[in-house]
Amino acid sequence: MSQSIDLDTIELSNLNRQFLFHKQHIGRPKAIVARESVLKFNPKAGIIAHHDSITNNKYDVKYFRQFTAVANALDNIAARSHVNRMCLAADVPLIESGSAGYLGQVTVYKKKVTECFECLTRKPPKTYPGCTIRNTPSQPVHCIVWAKHLFNQLFGETDADEEVSPDMADPEMGSQANPAGNINRISTREWAKASNYDPKKLFKKLFYEDIEYLNQMTDLWKERQRPVVLEFDKLPDEAPGTSKIVPYVRDHLLWSVKQCGDIFCNSISDLKKKVELEGPNAVLTWDKDDEKCLDFVVSCSNLRAHCFHIPMQTKFDVKAIAGNIIPAIATTNAVVSGLLVLQLINVLKGDLTKCRTAWLNESAGAGKKIISSAQLEKPNPNCFVCSPNTPEVTVVVNPNTLTLKTLNDKVLKEKLLMVQPDAVINDGTGKILISSDPEDLLDEKMMDRVLADFGITGDKNLICEDFFQQYKVVLCLQSSNILKDQEFEIPSDINDLLQKQKEDLVDGQSQTEKEDFCETLSDAEDIQVSKEVSTDNQVSKEVSTDNQVSKEVSTDNQVSEEVPQITKYNQMSEEVPADNQMSEEVSTDNQMSEEVSTDNQMSEEVSTDNQMSEEVSADNEMSEAVTTDNQVSKEVTTDNQVSKEATPDTTTKKKNLEEENGILPPAKKARTNTE
Repeated sequence: MSQSIDLDTIELSNLNRQFLFHKQHIGRPKAIVARESVLKFNPKAGIIAHHDSITNNKYDVKYFRQFTAVANALDNIAARSHVNRMCLAADVPLIESGSAGYLGQVTVYKKKVTECFECLTRKPPKTYPGCTIRNTPSQPVHCIVWAKHLFNQLFGETDADEEVSPDMADPEMGSQANPAGNINRISTREWAKASNYDPKKLFKKLFYEDIEYLNQMTDLWKERQRPVVLEFDKLPDEAPGTSKIVPYVRDHLLWSVKQCGDIFCNSISDLKKKVELEGPNAVLTWDKDDEKCLDFVVSCSNLRAHCFHIPMQTKFDVKAIAGNIIPAIATTNAVVSGLLVLQLINVLKGDLTKCRTAWLNESAGAGKKIISSAQLEKPNPNCFVCSPNTPEVTVVVNPNTLTLKTLNDKVLKEKLLMVQPDAVINDGTGKILISSDPEDLLDEKMMDRVLADFGITGDKNLICEDFFQQYKVVLCLQSSNILKDQEFEIPSDINDLLQKQKEDLVDGQSQTEKEDFCETLSDAEDIQVSKEVSTDNQVSKEVSTDNQVSKEVSTDNQVSEEVPQITKYNQMSEEVPADNQMSEEVSTDNQMSEEVSTDNQMSEEVSTDNQMSEEVSADNEMSEAVTTDNQVSKEVTTDNQVSKEATPDTTTKKKNLEEENGILPPAKKARTNTE
């Protein structure tokens, strides 16, 4: 008997990415409809469907133990991490899968045999500082996030962290900053109710009065262009760039500022009527497929963008960003599903040795393979989830400002992805700071107290455990009074790793393994980078075939080989589509680079202190040329480095979105054939 669990309901955008759902199914639970569709293919299939969250308490370790294997096709890192931990606790194999556009991947995780989902460091979801959203937006996404927050403030569930009024606690304001923030200012929801949701009054407050208020914060505009106010009766009626857009493609038209103003007023009136029909205390949930909801966010974000001199966006673009839409193709998902079933068959047979990590690529590379595979990786001994020893995580905090609520919500749940955390001070007293037991729950006033109130004034260790996930970690708190704009800092956070990588690149030395984070570095900096290899005695080897692949590897006195496209089971492949190439830059003490060229030739170049090069051409002829006297043959620069750079393109943006949602892990290091 199989069981499926999914909390989502079917949306319009789901229809083009699979073959199970159709237009009449919109609004119904995915798990239920999927079961009905499968039973039409095979009425004898035994399937139990649950329209529920996988983190529900009833899906505990005992529940997971009843299965021979678990197959994942989730769309966010938090849920994937939770299932990963439950499968580790239950000792059940996990088959992980995902797709994005033409790309797809399937792999298998097994406790103590292979790495787990969290053995690889993944980029966390992108977040934006509140003061940037409210005071100093500089990108279209900042304005779109602000517009979604405004929707919730006016019609949805309010959240203090999503306030849209100017932030008086912004540290950039210097002496003008008010540590108390907007505590004395009326909330946006209260103001809207007081004005009876009058569209023009709301427009004046949001795009005239609040902007004028921001302009008075002179410290914010010393190095920025001041925003401009908007008056409803004087809105410009010209949409820049619309002449280049196909006029009959409505969602691709760029609205004028005046159109945005008119649509803003209409959507306010429509949404007000909609929420009133729901009842006196009803709230609306923003839905990218609801035209009224989408029109509100498009018009608001573009009006704010115009105020801050930011390029306005089409409705199509805003929907993609606001809805966090990941490109999906039905045939890609079908292929990935087939690859998943192949791995599942191996697991059900009990033969993990035949399981492989498989990638579906956008195009055939040097090996002329659309699908490539590699052996499963061994467990990472330093993994903070599956390591045999209790893992430790260092967190830098200011005990005088960090509250228990922040420790529970932001550190344990958001960063460490716990579901029901408990925290005890490891000083022999056994003092409980945080408990998931309903009988021991602290009230809100206690949760708002800072760590210093509980005797944590210096460095302390907390034993944090999630009994639901059967996961335990030691939190090493390091006291610091120099934290400025952040409540806490985890030194192993991706931002710190990126900064360290940049420092390493400047210094010419590497203290971290950059290969695991090279794609994240590329995503964060919006640059394309290549792998570089150099040492004092550089040894490089270049190999090329019809689509020539040249590889250069250097160590101090060693020759190694890295293969970018391998189809044998015991090798790792790494393909870069020719049309949408993405390159990575990695520097370590023994750096490595790969180069690709076409010439129907095979050449091998080896250089040491007395370097030797060999050139081999395949055409039933072979010639060798050897040079010495410290000469370096082609492709070796004076710094003993060879790099490859690819032109930035849409693939980089695509991978940003893939990794952000946990669809695809960072690219792994290529390995040579050891057999």
